[in-house]
Order: sequence, then structure tokens, then C-alpha cells
Amino acid sequence: MTKPAPGATPKIGPLSNLIFASRWLQLPLYLGLIVAQCVYVFLFLKELTHLVVAANTLSEQLIMMVVLGLIDVVMISNLLVMVIVGGYETFVSRLNLQGHPDQPEWLSHVNASVLKVKLAMAIIGISSIHLLKTFIEAGSLGGLPLCGTPPAIELARQLSELSSAGKTCTTVTAVGVMWQTIIHTIFILSAIGIAWTDRLMSHAAKPAGKAAH
Repeated sequence: MTKPAPGATPKIGPLSNLIFASRWLQLPLYLGLIVAQCVYVFLFLKELTHLVVAANTLSEQLIMMVVLGLIDVVMISNLLVMVIVGGYETFVSRLNLQGHPDQPEWLSHVNASVLKVKLAMAIIGISSIHLLKTFIEAGSLGGLPLCGTPPAIELARQLSELSSAGKTCTTVTAVGVMWQTIIHTIFILSAIGIAWTDRLMSHAAKPAGKAAH
């Protein structure tokens, strides 16, 4: 059986070519994520506009909550960029960004394992923002009724009659805070597990590569 000349592109059979070309079916998925990115940009600008317009009437705690919400949008947007760019580069086609001044540093050594670890760390960051918002909100536990309950509706009615503005309810409970903390801890343990497994696999691949030589 003749071997292809060095540097020559090996011929691929029709079935293999069809199966390999099926990777382009993922293209609409990544284009859809770009549309989702545009939606998050619109959401960020809308929330930022509300923050600037109502800055004189909002309390420091409410401003902090809105800012944390903006950071949350940014971190989700960063996660979308990693999935779009890294996923397309890994599973669809090369972007040929070598030498480009704006090439992400992590893209030069991205693979499926690296992408999983980076996505896990991004999810932990997003979860941290949500947990911080919950902890700030948890300061009202025991002092304000749960939103949507009759006591909360009654308190809102009384404040409305007095023409008084203020927070009338809370959206968190002690059980909710506990479960959110547990879930965040599970995210951290999962990321550690993914990184540890990836390290074990990379160490096992190095001796195998040396043995092949």
C-alpha cells in the first residue's frame, strides 16, 4: 500500500468526508450564541441606563445589587465568548488567528479538556456573584416578609397609604440561602474534580508519548 507523500493531503472516502463535514451542523448553534450575546449587551445597556437615571433615589444597597447584576451579565457574556470562540476552534474549524494582536492568550493551547476547566471556573464565578447577591439580600431575613405573601402585600399597601418608599419584602429564605451555598460548593468540588482528572490524564499521556518514541 503506497503512503501519501509528505505534506500531501490524504484522500478521504465519501462516507468519512460526510461524517467529518457534519461538524458544520454546529455552526447555527454558535451563530445562535452570538445572537444571545447581543441580547445580553442590550440587557446590560438597559440596566445601566436604569442605574444612571435612578442613581439619586436608590439606596447604596440597591445600587450594589444593580452593579452586581451588571457584573453577572458581563461574566455570562465572557462565558459565551469562551464557548463560541473555543468551541468553534475545537469542534468546527480553525480560526487562523495566529499572529493576530487580539488573539486570546488561552486560545493558543485550547482543547476540549482546557475548555471544560475554563467553563467550570466561569460557572463558579457566575455562581459566586449570585451567592453574594443572596448574602446581601439575606440581611433582611426575619425583618421583612417573603415577597408575594399576604404580609408583604399588606406592608406594601400600608407604605403606599403613607406615601413612603422603601423595601417591603425579601426574595430569599434561610433554606434558599443554605441550598444555594451547597450548590455553589458542589460547583467548586466539580471544578476541582475536572481539573484533577485532566491533570492525571495529561500526566498519563506524557509517558505514553515518550514510550512511543
